[in-house]
Amino acid sequence: MSQFTVKGWHNTGRERPPFAVEPGPGQESVWDYPRPPVIVPVTERVRIEYGGIVLADTVQALRVLETASPPTVYLPPQDIRMDWLEPANGSSYCEWKGRAQYWTVRVGDQIAVRAAWSYPQPNSAFNAIRDYMAFYAGKMDACFVGEMRVKPQAGDFYGGWMTPNIVGPCKGEPGTSGW
Repeated sequence: MSQFTVKGWHNTGRERPPFAVEPGPGQESVWDYPRPPVIVPVTERVRIEYGGIVLADTVQALRVLETASPPTVYLPPQDIRMDWLEPANGSSYCEWKGRAQYWTVRVGDQIAVRAAWSYPQPNSAFNAIRDYMAFYAGKMDACFVGEMRVKPQAGDFYGGWMTPNIVGPCKGEPGTSGW
């Protein structure tokens, strides 16, 4: 884990900050996730619903884990109803993953603009998520990891998925803009 400072606490890569929630049995702390981030398989079924359809359903999802953020879940394109997605304008850049392409979801009269993103040419360390797609949980009707319903990561920039087994605090919450 690289070093960084948050609210006067300097991370040495060995401990959680004093303000971090202590995880209980079966829980994970976002402060135990590494920096730079890593990719790990999701061990449960992942499902996304939007506009009255199951937009995605997979047992092959991957999680990107990064210090201070809930997991970002990436789904393989073969398990997504790609006929309901269209490329969106704009892109963004992640220092770890590279340049992201955005996608709009359009199901009947329901439209979620820039609701998903992918990395068509990720940096080499993230080749495992090439063309996989991540979705903003707050723009979908429902997202599930196993039987756990996902809450969107706070704020409007990050796309992490909060489930009851994840504890923070996390980037995007009030007072975290300097993280």
